[in-house]
Amino acid sequence: MRLRLILSFAIVAFVAVLSVVLLARQGAVNEVRSFVFKGGMSSQGGIVNQLEDYYRTNENWDGVETVLSSHGKGLGQGRGGNAGNGLNLAAGLETRIRLAEPSGLLVADTERFEIGEKLSNIEMEAALPLEVDGEVVGYFLQEGVMEFTIADEVFLVNRLNRAALIAGLIAGVLSLLLAFFLAFRLLRPVRELTLAAQSLGNGELSRRVKVKGNDELALLGNTFNQMADSLEQSEERRRAMTADIAHELRTPLAIQRANLEAIQDGVYPFTIENLSPIVEQNLLLTRLVNDLHTLALADSGKLQLEFSKINIIQIFERIVENFRPQAARKDIQMEFMLDGARNSYPNIMADPYRIEQILHNLLSNALQYTPDHGKIIVRISEFNQSLRIDVQDSGSGISEKDLPNIFKRFYRADRSRSRLRGGTGLGLAITRQLTEAHGGKIYASNVPEGGAIFTICLPIRTRK
Repeated sequence: MRLRLILSFAIVAFVAVLSVVLLARQGAVNEVRSFVFKGGMSSQGGIVNQLEDYYRTNENWDGVETVLSSHGKGLGQGRGGNAGNGLNLAAGLETRIRLAEPSGLLVADTERFEIGEKLSNIEMEAALPLEVDGEVVGYFLQEGVMEFTIADEVFLVNRLNRAALIAGLIAGVLSLLLAFFLAFRLLRPVRELTLAAQSLGNGELSRRVKVKGNDELALLGNTFNQMADSLEQSEERRRAMTADIAHELRTPLAIQRANLEAIQDGVYPFTIENLSPIVEQNLLLTRLVNDLHTLALADSGKLQLEFSKINIIQIFERIVENFRPQAARKDIQMEFMLDGARNSYPNIMADPYRIEQILHNLLSNALQYTPDHGKIIVRISEFNQSLRIDVQDSGSGISEKDLPNIFKRFYRADRSRSRLRGGTGLGLAITRQLTEAHGGKIYASNVPEGGAIFTICLPIRTRK
């Protein structure tokens, strides 16, 4: 990229210098010719007017020598003077005047050398056209005062060209030096980004770049830092999840192995009662694997939902009834409440199995953290074209420190107590994924009278 920038600067500088040289050269040539041949060093305003008046009167150049004779040898004037008046700055110097037809054929020459010959292309360019009523009737060419000829013009133009080329070369060298400097300055942030990206690719996720200013490179630097932050956080979550999975698998596997070895060594008799702990731990492992599989499918966008029109009121009533025996063993009161008439709630498009899984996870969580003689309320209401489901318990609530993390995988506010109750730490994470897969949102908060409340908002009409 540095080479491309330098080449770009060099091309721009070359085009700019070349344009300046060509324009300066052309301007210098025009000025020289205008100064020397078209009135700069010899006054010709008067004779030009006389010649044009002569042609207007006679309609040809016959006898024009009488006009030229008064402006010929010895009558050169200084710049701005007129023939016969003005300031004579070069008296005594000879002036040669030539007059040609529109075709370039000479019809008059004060030195009478070239009458009948044609002017060269250079001479035609240097000559002054004579116009009558808007039509070119001839060309006027004057040399003199300081004996400046066409050869002198060529010599002077060559000198000017040489000076312009030297100036162009100097400007080009300075432009290249400036291009190297600017390329180095402009590419410094890019070079730092490249080194940081290489470090990031080698696993140094803490690498960041310094950002200055508010231009596009600064925006690129901020974007890189945000990407690095995201990668570092993802890596930390991956490591934490790997450690959590290993921890969750280690406990049930250790219990199974201990019980199996005890039965194998004859410490425990081979009975249904002694096999029950092994079966329970196997069920826990199965549930953990299924939960991880569900989360993996949701993360990859491959979680298949079988949408159909369902009556969510009936589904929730049935699930609440299924949990009443568990709640009764702890003397926990369970209430199912509707805001409004039952028939006022429309059917919605959803996956009935996943909807059951959402409420099952929330009620299981509520039962874990609701103390004996407590209360759990499931309330359904309609709000802003959505169904709102509240699951409220009368437990100790969720600390402000834990609220932002409550839906993270393997996160527990009370890890040891939750593990004794058989939780995997994935239930709420799965609940959030399934809710969002239905186009809904889930929130957790505390109620003033004590306890936690989980709120789900599901759109009444979801995609098929």
